[in-house]
Amino acid sequence: MILVLGGTSDSIEICHKLNEKNIDYVVSVTTSYGEDLAKKCSNKIILKKLTIGDMVKFINENCITKIIDATHPYAIEVSRNAIKASQITNIKYIRFERESLIKEVNYKNKYIVNDIEKACEIANKIGHNIFIGTGSKNLYLYKEKIKNKNLIPRVLPTSEVLISCEELGFNADNIIAMRGPFSVEMNESTYKQYNIDLVITKESGVAGGFLEKIKACENLNIPVIIIKRKEMNYPNTVGKIQDLIDLI
Repeated sequence: MILVLGGTSDSIEICHKLNEKNIDYVVSVTTSYGEDLAKKCSNKIILKKLTIGDMVKFINENCITKIIDATHPYAIEVSRNAIKASQITNIKYIRFERESLIKEVNYKNKYIVNDIEKACEIANKIGHNIFIGTGSKNLYLYKEKIKNKNLIPRVLPTSEVLISCEELGFNADNIIAMRGPFSVEMNESTYKQYNIDLVITKESGVAGGFLEKIKACENLNIPVIIIKRKEMNYPNTVGKIQDLIDLI
């Protein structure tokens, strides 16, 4: 059996391919939204944040032969745990990594940074109505580090996420609860509606609608801060889903 670490649209496509080949697998996700995604292709789902110990135990008890890591490019901790668990149990680890699209961004009014802290440092100097397009997980950092600005996050429309936003002090006036990815036109309409004058995003790849966010900024001449992926030394990386399936 294969352990698929999912929660992304890429992982769903991988699971559909596994279904076509009648390959037995189980999907591990960490959020209820990830679980809803996984239900589109499988009824074997684990909803839990797995530690290294959890993974090792599950691998041994369920005769797992391979790990396919299709988690979000920024889910570094999960990937590290999976790599370590694969080494401990001596099974194959395969990382599906979305191709970086930063090299395709020719827009000049951009700031490329390594982390949220640097993004916040820049945001404190420019912009007032700041669009946060990096998800809900680290919103507390923006709240903590960006002062006297109007922060407008776009997040998943789930009760869990909305409650977390409200607990941080966001309200209906500045929460955009929508599921992406979004077209250039949709992003432009959003930026205009909220008078956005600065966008903060991650390089999330094709599946995350990254280039569409950047193009909308370019069309409206809005500066954009791009947070790069953290560099990770994956032992076995594949960039195309069919190549991944061919390895199995």
